[in-house]
Amino acid sequence: MSRTVRWGVLATGGIAATFTADLQAMPDAEVVAVASRTDASAKAFAERFGIPRAYGNWAALVADEDVDVVYVATPHSAHREATALALEAGKHVLCEKAFTINEREARELVKLARDRGLFLMEAMWTYCNPVIRRMTELVRDGAIGEIRTVQADFGFAGDFGAEHRLRDPALGGGALLDLGVYPVSFAHLLLGEPDRVQADALLSPEGVDLNTGMLLSWDSGANALLSCSLVGHHPTAATVIGTAGRMDFPEGFFFPKRFVLHRDGKEAEEITSGPGPQGLTGMQFEAAEVMRAVRAGETESPLVPLDGSLAVMRTLDAVRERIGVRYPVDGVVPVS
Repeated sequence: MSRTVRWGVLATGGIAATFTADLQAMPDAEVVAVASRTDASAKAFAERFGIPRAYGNWAALVADEDVDVVYVATPHSAHREATALALEAGKHVLCEKAFTINEREARELVKLARDRGLFLMEAMWTYCNPVIRRMTELVRDGAIGEIRTVQADFGFAGDFGAEHRLRDPALGGGALLDLGVYPVSFAHLLLGEPDRVQADALLSPEGVDLNTGMLLSWDSGANALLSCSLVGHHPTAATVIGTAGRMDFPEGFFFPKRFVLHRDGKEAEEITSGPGPQGLTGMQFEAAEVMRAVRAGETESPLVPLDGSLAVMRTLDAVRERIGVRYPVDGVVPVS
């Protein structure tokens, strides 16, 4: 593959716009096409970003021979459909998080990508963030000893009426898959898949979670206290506590610019990523990882491994089971 990787953007919402803007600032990336479910939406997005081709259906995008990688930016309720369509057309895929509605859907996509020998990655930009990567290096080197507790939260309050997608079970509504995926993924990054899952939640009349608390536990004795909410503004803070110190993320732990390292017997130290490209949101780091892997002929990223995404989906499924949230697709068995 040439140095420039050509992208197709599937969906035209806010996250697609943010990602596209970051991509277009990268010298080795080119956005060559965009698709939506309507011609009008695709054309408006293409005009906004100067994208050469706009398609009013997904099939046309994945059939475009100039597209190397498809970025799936739909709501997670459509991730399986869109990603499978792209993989079946022979395209590499970066799919937004939560990866899918449930672990079964995620497993189907992983199998499809592996069978086809194609690259697939969940767009967990947190894992590609330079500050988070530095955190994992320090943990691996024993900077704070053995991890005993992880605390993380993500929540905001909004006027979400009954018609909003966040209240719709058919669209995978609720706080957990939109927001809770971040603290759960953060805990997984540090401790792996938990051995036990406990959770409780406030549910909406439609049956989706509005305010959820989780306790994940490991046989090592470690635990994670996590929360997500659609009814309260949280600081999006996180703390990683070890036997010899701790790491404090005072805000925006899911894509931090800094954290404070406290080591027993030493002065606190602020860890930062250093100056970065101006005007970019940080999604360029996950895009760069995708392009690195695709150029190298890799079919998954060591930073965001597929088995890790499957493990996160299993934990999210377990949380939903504990709090009594069930989506219509959970009972659908695909035809083989």
